[in-house]
Amino acid sequence: MARYRGSVCRLCRREGEKLFLKGERCFKDKCGVERRAYAPGQHGQRRTKISDYGVQLREKQKVRRIYGVQEKQFRTYFFEADRRKGVTGENLLAILESRLDNVVFRLSLGDSRSEARHFVRHGHIQVNGRKVDIPSYQVRPGDVVTVRPRSKKVDRIQTCFSAVERKGVPPWIEVNQKDMEGVVKARPTREEIALPVREQLIVELYSK
Repeated sequence: MARYRGSVCRLCRREGEKLFLKGERCFKDKCGVERRAYAPGQHGQRRTKISDYGVQLREKQKVRRIYGVQEKQFRTYFFEADRRKGVTGENLLAILESRLDNVVFRLSLGDSRSEARHFVRHGHIQVNGRKVDIPSYQVRPGDVVTVRPRSKKVDRIQTCFSAVERKGVPPWIEVNQKDMEGVVKARPTREEIALPVREQLIVELYSK
């Protein structure tokens, strides 16, 4: 499975804003954007004029990096969103939000989407009582996402889940703190997806 293995702080600096790819570390003074608020590389501090295409490209790259999705898979998600009824941009975000690794992250079972993906890949997560180790697995309304019984004692998972009240969960997920599980109540709507992105720019980019 292809994935980015470089410094994630470079990704935030390239987009010019925090993408919160490192969880709690992004709120501290060690955050790369706080320390060097300019693009990486020797020409990062130059002022450049961005074209309309560049604005669209940056928006697409930002969303792709937030969810940790490679280009080929992201394009597949877009065409699937375009085939569905409704607004393409909103469908795209709903598909990304419905990934299992993102649901695990939203349940605070991981401090970041990267860590949540790690827990899924290592078999710590169950969907409807069955182990699922595919991060891109699409959850559906009614699915129950929980930690495997033997994994509930893992210190790191307990530490992450202890912050669920402070972080909160989106309204389309119902959390059960006692059993360390969440129930997907409905398909996420655009109003329930708290991301500062302009998905229409991505639609315009792929429509060229």
